[in-house]
Amino acid sequence: MIQLHSLPSRNTKTKRRVGRGNASNGTYSGRGMKGQRSRSGGKSGLARLAARAWVEKLPKAKGFTSIHAKPAWLDIAVLSDHFSDGDTVTPGLLKQKNLVSDIRNGVKLLGNSTVAKKLTIKNMYLSASARTAIEKAGGVIEQERVARTKRNKETLTNKEV
Repeated sequence: MIQLHSLPSRNTKTKRRVGRGNASNGTYSGRGMKGQRSRSGGKSGLARLAARAWVEKLPKAKGFTSIHAKPAWLDIAVLSDHFSDGDTVTPGLLKQKNLVSDIRNGVKLLGNSTVAKKLTIKNMYLSASARTAIEKAGGVIEQERVARTKRNKETLTNKEV
């Protein structure tokens, strides 16, 4: 019967350790002898040039996107088309009639035209021209929302004191 100790020994030659510096006879690990690229941290110029060409082909980003949410806006001429005389206009009604898509950040009425009907406006932001046009038509503004700006915060605190 063959046992492990009776098997002939194989020629076990140790592997050559390549790429560990010059003293290990792996010499320079494919980096050459001297220069910036032979040392650790040396950059190869070709990769950087290709990246630069790629970046130059990208279009420039124009402007910026604000992180602050903006309200949905609507012209007051649309109100006279969809509401009758004496109606109360709220953001929920505008959403039901599909005049605005999102009311989470509020609704702002813009006064680029005139209103011929007496409407009651509740819980909306208003531009100055929209406010004058609604009041000129005999409408009422209830619970107007005020934009939260630094100037408004200062005036609110001054009025409260």
